[in-house]
Amino acid sequence: MIAYCGLDCDRCDAFIATATNDDAMRARVAEIWAREYNVSVRPEDINCTGCKSDGPRVHYCESMCGIRKCAVKMNLSTCAACADYPCKPLEDTIFGHAPDAKARLDALRRA
Repeated sequence: MIAYCGLDCDRCDAFIATATNDDAMRARVAEIWAREYNVSVRPEDINCTGCKSDGPRVHYCESMCGIRKCAVKMNLSTCAACADYPCKPLEDTIFGHAPDAKARLDALRRA
């Protein structure tokens, strides 16, 4: 599953931990995310079935991700389908640390 922003959910540790119900992986992901993003993250917070699913999502993706909120509001399959692609929020928050997300969206845009 490709997220709205181009991230590959199948490669996301939170998605994998949820799909495999791996509590040890949840604990590792929570520890890494807490350190990397300087936020409080508990292992029980690591439950995500993808930002486009009807199932659980991590708090950031569910409540705080402006990219997801925009794509849902505009009823887009991904940001590649947006007339304003690529937008500043994508460039500022996703593409800098995940250039593969941009490559995926660029490929979808050309398709």
